[in-house]
Amino acid sequence: MPPSSPSSTPSSAELVVESASFPSASSTGSAASSSLPSRDADDAAVRVRSVPTIDDRIVWEHVIPAGTHWSGQLRRGLALRIVDIEGGANLSAVLYRHDAPLERYNMADTLKAQHTAHLTQGFVLYSDMGRVMASIVSDTLGWHDPIAGVGDAALFARKYGEARYQAHRNAMIRNGRDSLLIELGKHGLGARDLVANINFFSKVAVDDDGALRFVSGHSRAGESVDLRFEMNTLVALSTAPHPLDPNPVYAPKAVRLIAYEAYKPGERASLDDPCRTSRAENTRGFINTDMLYA
Repeated sequence: MPPSSPSSTPSSAELVVESASFPSASSTGSAASSSLPSRDADDAAVRVRSVPTIDDRIVWEHVIPAGTHWSGQLRRGLALRIVDIEGGANLSAVLYRHDAPLERYNMADTLKAQHTAHLTQGFVLYSDMGRVMASIVSDTLGWHDPIAGVGDAALFARKYGEARYQAHRNAMIRNGRDSLLIELGKHGLGARDLVANINFFSKVAVDDDGALRFVSGHSRAGESVDLRFEMNTLVALSTAPHPLDPNPVYAPKAVRLIAYEAYKPGERASLDDPCRTSRAENTRGFINTDMLYA
């Protein structure tokens, strides 16, 4: 896909204050930058994070409009900064090894290897072959949902009614599942290849009865997360609303993609990289990936 002009690049000087502990079910989020509205802290313990400078490393930019979809290849060594432009975005993502798409993102291995039920900076995304596909190297939000899945046509029809292209043109209602399948179809993949997805910018909490509950107001305008790709990866994305979003009005939000060079072709993440060294499982996962490109 041709790159768009690099405009409105986020400032590199933003400071992010994030809760150091896991928020409770009643929390609405745990991160805020100095340029964002303040939010209640879940605990007194906070840490300050700097968003990396990328201005001189940008390769391309693209905006995925609200309720639409996108796919493309991110080569090893590129990173993708994903920005919630307006606040309240949801970005559903699935990942596949570009040259051998039978290898793909594995939600279960990603979570159990890192002893977590959410994703944020320092975590990696595992393939079903035990390789690290991508690393989360920066995150202003602190919580992204890897477990709640994606909405299909039946769910969206019940929640929002129907608005077809013939009558509504680009204001049609698009569900997340069909959006991802459209993008996968461009690369020779289909319904049997649709794996458990990640919902960036969304958070779900577990109620006392064990039910999952969507946390409204979690992501504010300007929040961002950076994925560094350790493999040549096919990525499919949808900006359709989260399946558990209780809003009865179909109100998807646009996101900005900014691809930049994290390390050069032929190089790799450093041996002391925080994502690589955060746990023994990740060290082994990086070794598996490095062997593929040795």
